[in-house]
Amino acid sequence: MKADPTLPMLTPPHHHRRRLVLAALSWGLLAVAGCARSPPMRLYQLRSEPPEDFPPSAADAALAADTGVWELSPMVALPGSLDRDTLFLARDDAGLEPLEGHRWAEPLRDAVPRLLLHDLQALRGPARVWQAPAPAGVVPVRRLRVDLLVLQASADRRTLRLQARWWWTPLAAPGALPPARPRAPWPGGASFNVPVANASVDALAAAHRLALWRLARELVLTAAAES
Repeated sequence: MKADPTLPMLTPPHHHRRRLVLAALSWGLLAVAGCARSPPMRLYQLRSEPPEDFPPSAADAALAADTGVWELSPMVALPGSLDRDTLFLARDDAGLEPLEGHRWAEPLRDAVPRLLLHDLQALRGPARVWQAPAPAGVVPVRRLRVDLLVLQASADRRTLRLQARWWWTPLAAPGALPPARPRAPWPGGASFNVPVANASVDALAAAHRLALWRLARELVLTAAAES
C-alpha cells in the first residue's frame, strides 16, 4: 500500500527526543568553549589614600609661600587611550596592547579629576582648594586647569610615564578691584616616570595612583615657587 503524499510525514517520537538531546549537548559544548576562551574579569580601583608621604619640610614651605585659595576645573582632558575602561600597555614605537580581562572599576575620566582634587586638598588643606565654581563666600586667587597627555606603562611594565600640562589663571585678590583687562593664563607642565613594583596588573594600577599623587605634589611645589 502506497503512502498518501497529501498526508504529513510523522517523525517517530524517539527520533525527536534524540535530536533535542543532541541540540542541547551542542549548545552546552559551545557555552563551555566560550567560557574557556573568556578570562575572568578583574576590576582595579584608584584608592583615595595617598600612596606616600609628603615631606613635612616641603609641605610647610609650600603652604607658607602660597596661602591663597585655588579653584580647580572639574574637567581633566585625557587622551583617547585613557578614556576607556580597559588597562593598556605600550607596544613597539606607537602601539597599544589592551590587557584583556583587566578593567578600571571607575573610568579614569571620573577618577582622575576626583583624585586630583582630593590630593590637592590633602596637601594644601580642604579650605584652600575648591572645585569650580567655588561656593559663595570663597574668593579664589587663582584658577587651575590640568590636562593629562600621557599616563602609560612601558611594555616591560617596569615604569609608568606621566606627562601633564596645566594653566594658572590669576583672579582678583580679596578686597581688590578686578583688573581692567583679564589676565592671561600662564602654562606649566611636568613629565616623569614612576616605578612599577612588579609585573602584576595590580602593581600597574597602583603605579597609576602614585603618578597622580606626584602630579598633585608637583602642582603644589610649582605654585609655591611662582608665588
